[in-house]
Amino acid sequence: MLRDAVELKGYTAGHDVMASRTFDAVWAASRGGELPVVCDASSCSHGLRELRAHLPAGSRARFDALEILDAVTYVRRAVLPALPDGRRLGTMAVHPTCSTVHLDAMDDLLVVAAAAAEEVTVPADWGCCGFAGDRGMLHPELTAAATAPEAAGLAGRTFDAYTSVNRTCEMGMSRATGHAYRHVLELLEETTRPPSGPSGAPAVRR
Repeated sequence: MLRDAVELKGYTAGHDVMASRTFDAVWAASRGGELPVVCDASSCSHGLRELRAHLPAGSRARFDALEILDAVTYVRRAVLPALPDGRRLGTMAVHPTCSTVHLDAMDDLLVVAAAAAEEVTVPADWGCCGFAGDRGMLHPELTAAATAPEAAGLAGRTFDAYTSVNRTCEMGMSRATGHAYRHVLELLEETTRPPSGPSGAPAVRR
């Protein structure tokens, strides 16, 4: 998002300033690299990964000490093994994002999605939704054109859930298909939430 909102509009000096400010905040929050940095929007995770090139030389060694993970990757590694067996949905349509590919996190996304649904479908014609930060808000026709092939490929059936890993991508795909796209971790949380009442401890996923 930082790159989309600043660099792609030509504000390269502003991008460098914001990269340093963001890094300083992340460095402090991570206790100097002691804690992993986990971000729940794939484009922002990707943006954090790319900060290094825009930092002054004195900050780059510290940046290299950070572990930056998209939330989907973190959940697959650290959370999914300890979650209770859930009440999986029947079918789920998944819209990966450009950043998911750049982060090499496609497998993580599909594993997490499969923990929430029996059948996971990535449309053959999926591609960039064209939202590009705020472009989809200012020029919705760009997103409409970019998402048309994917929406057409999904039109032949209805899924129990529609998911992605970035809010603006979810907005673009919701507009294109007429179905509400939600973050995959929201759906995972709902499907693995223990039932209320004194039903005993839930089984743990092994």
